[in-house]
Parts: sequence; structure tokens; C-alpha cells
Amino acid sequence: MNTNLPPIRQAFQVRYSYQLLFTQHVFAVENPLFKNLLAEYRPNEAIKCLFVVDKGVMDHHAQLESSIKQYCNQYPSQIQFTELVVVPGGEQSKQDQSSVDKCLKAINENAICRHSFVLAIGGGAVVDMVGYAATIAHRGVQLIRIPTTVLAQNDAAVGVKNSVNAFEKKNFLGTFSVPHAIINDLEFLKTLEQRDWVAGIAEAIKVALIKDKAFFEYIEENTEALANREMEVMAYLIHRCAELHMEHISKGGDPFESGSSRPLDFGHWSAHKMEYMTNYQLRHGEAVALGMAIDMVYADLMGVLQDDLNRVLDVIKKVGFQLEIPFESDKEIKELLKGIEEFREHLGGELTIPLIPKIGTKMDVHHIDYELMDQAIRSFVCKPQNSL
Repeated sequence: MNTNLPPIRQAFQVRYSYQLLFTQHVFAVENPLFKNLLAEYRPNEAIKCLFVVDKGVMDHHAQLESSIKQYCNQYPSQIQFTELVVVPGGEQSKQDQSSVDKCLKAINENAICRHSFVLAIGGGAVVDMVGYAATIAHRGVQLIRIPTTVLAQNDAAVGVKNSVNAFEKKNFLGTFSVPHAIINDLEFLKTLEQRDWVAGIAEAIKVALIKDKAFFEYIEENTEALANREMEVMAYLIHRCAELHMEHISKGGDPFESGSSRPLDFGHWSAHKMEYMTNYQLRHGEAVALGMAIDMVYADLMGVLQDDLNRVLDVIKKVGFQLEIPFESDKEIKELLKGIEEFREHLGGELTIPLIPKIGTKMDVHHIDYELMDQAIRSFVCKPQNSL
């Protein structure tokens, strides 16, 4: 009997598309955006919708639940309200399985199918967690993200990644899936604490340093306006940052990150580690701001930075970031440096860390000089430390 059969090979392509929409008062009955979005998907049919909302958002928007229910009741031929589930806000929602289980339980009990919709309303961590739950239920139910923070509206919610933390590592469990749509409602930003308002600007600075010098110069010219919460300036910042992020996903050649190069993770190797080491008391954006500063100083020490280091650091500080590493001991700094290898492990393959030689461009490096990186880190420590 001949068992030496030829292999069967197959290749196929799948076209993905999704949209980012901008509005205000998304659940005001006179605003047809959400209803029209569902009608485009399946006209003249009441589509089941499960709402998962960040507790922090609920606390600051007391009328949100009644507004959602009133909106759904206004358009019964298009929307079928099932349940509104409240989950912890911030990184707590990603720290254990309980929030994911709560979402999955609601999806199951409300018979949410692959042609129903889960709406994730909250900050980046909640959007990450709900997206993960929605992707693993029925191998993927429809998802609409309604991010409520600057960082979520310009970065976390506009991509195709979902994740939760596990094994003491950020984003250890996760999926790639394309949301049906993202709706940025600028009204949610008005109730943010100043700390959260500022934190989201880090991702805009990051993508500007990597991809768009003109955008960096816009941020540089408007640091005071951003720090003072001028909405028109922030609206442009969010729009441009999200646009650059989505262009990278669609045109970067690696939307599901099968390779080892992730330019949009500039400053993130240390950011993820600092978040964990501070038990997530450090906001993601705050950690990214510090991570970028560290890597900019490292690039300067390596002799690859061709632009003015202080110019970049001044912009980061003027929008409101305190560039101070929250660690003092040699032991803590050694632990932070372990984030380099953890970053390589997370990516797989060879170590690839983006650096900025000139504003608006990036280069990948595959080897880190630990002594120089230690020096870069210590330049942001309040108290002087002995070298490793």
C-alpha cells in the first residue's frame, strides 16, 4: 500500500474592513449614528446587543444606563437590548479571569450569537478584556468598541488586539480580531481626571516620533493647550493618532504581528515591566512616556539619535508627565532590565526594539547594551544610584 501521498497545500486571503466613527452623545435618541451602524449590518432587523460598561464610566455618567435603554427602546425595529453588565475599570479588569467569565456568562445567558453585538464601553483595559471575551465566545461575536479615555480613543481601541494579563505578565493571553466598528464619543473625555487626560497623550507622541514629524511639531506647538484640556486640539490629536495607527495596521504588512518588529511598541519594553512592578499604579500612558524617555536617552548614549534629545523630553514634560522612575534600589533596576528579555519572549524570535534616530523615523535594534540602558534608566531616578 502506497502511503507516500503528496502534501495538500492551500493559501487564501481574507479582506478585513472596519471604521472609526466620531460623535458626541452617542446614546442621545436624536443621534442616529449607532442605530444606522446596526442597520448597515442587517437592515430592518432587531439585533441583540449586550452592553459591557466600565464601572468608572458608570460612576461618572449616572444616566448612562437609562440613556442606553431609552435609545434602544426608541429604535426597537433595529436594536434589541439584552443586558448591561458592569465590570471593574482599569487594569483590574485584566488581572484575573473573573471579568472575562462575567462577560462570557452574559453572552451565554442572553444567547448572543455571531450575528449579535457586544458593546465594550470603557477605558483601554476594559475594551481589551471585553474584546478578548467576545473573540473566544462562539469563535467570535460581533464587537463594537466605545472607548472613553484619550488613550483608548487614539490607540488601545483602534487596533485589532485584545488581551488579559496572566502569569504576572501583561497581555499574556490575547487574540487578534477586527471589531465591527469603533465609536469615539468625545463627551466621555470631559469627565476624565487630569492624570488620565494627560496619560493618553503619550501614545500620540509615540506615533508622531515614529511616523510623522509634522504631527510631533503640532503637539510641540500645542503642549499648553493640551495640558489645559482644550477639546478642539485634543480632538485633532486623537484623530491623527488613530489615523496613523490604523494606517500602520492596514499598510504595515504585518497586521497580526507574525514577525518580531512592532514599531508601535516604541518605549513599551520598559513600560509593561514598570506597570507590573508598580502593581499597575502607574498608568499605561505614564509608563509609555517614561519608556520613551528611557529609550530616547539610550539612543543618545548609543550615538544614533540625530535630533535634540531635550526637545523631545521637553514636549513629554510640558504636556504634564513627571519623568521620574518610581524605583530607587539596584535590585529594582535590575528587575526592570529583565523586561528586555520578557519583551523578546512576548514577541518571539529575535529581540527587536525600535529606536528613534530622527523625529518621524525609526530603526530596529536587535541587541541592547545593558550598561548603557542601565545608565539611561538611572538618569530618571530621583536619587543617584551606584552603577551595576
